[in-house]
Amino acid sequence: MSRIGKKPIELGEKTTAELKGNVLTVTGPQGTLSRTFKSDIKIAINDKVVTLEPVRSSLANNALWGTYASHIANMVEGVNKPFGERLVIEGIGYKAEVKGDKLVMGLGFSHLVNVEIPKGIKVVMEKNIIVISGINKEEVGQFTAYLRSLKKPEPYKGKGIMYEGEKIRRKQGKKTV
Repeated sequence: MSRIGKKPIELGEKTTAELKGNVLTVTGPQGTLSRTFKSDIKIAINDKVVTLEPVRSSLANNALWGTYASHIANMVEGVNKPFGERLVIEGIGYKAEVKGDKLVMGLGFSHLVNVEIPKGIKVVMEKNIIVISGINKEEVGQFTAYLRSLKKPEPYKGKGIMYEGEKIRRKQGKKTV
């Protein structure tokens, strides 16, 4: 039994949810999100409350039950208040700027790194901090992880792209005799 799946998901005042076949659409002040779910989990919408229940009890269905509940809760939260991530660029000469629908970064390579910003995601620069926001939690997290992977922080000088508040374990380096 899933503890997360058992809890009903409340939609809120300005949020609506609609189920057509296996596609759940959640609409709120920030936008609309749709997602296709398997028919192994029964989704019911009654009086601004979404409840989930497995059609038959099995190990896979119990796992899906909690996962689907988390996905729906993230959809409801995202259409009411966008998700956000912050990345810090650390290092001399490392910089980034938003040009139209591209993020142009100088990361110590011989060339600039151009990254296309996906639709539905907003990127803003604040000095050496990249602020990424959007209504879809998965897309925001995936794009943030991709940007971090372009230049991971290194342990000797701490240069690179890291999450705000992330602690980098520093190494001592060579000792001179």
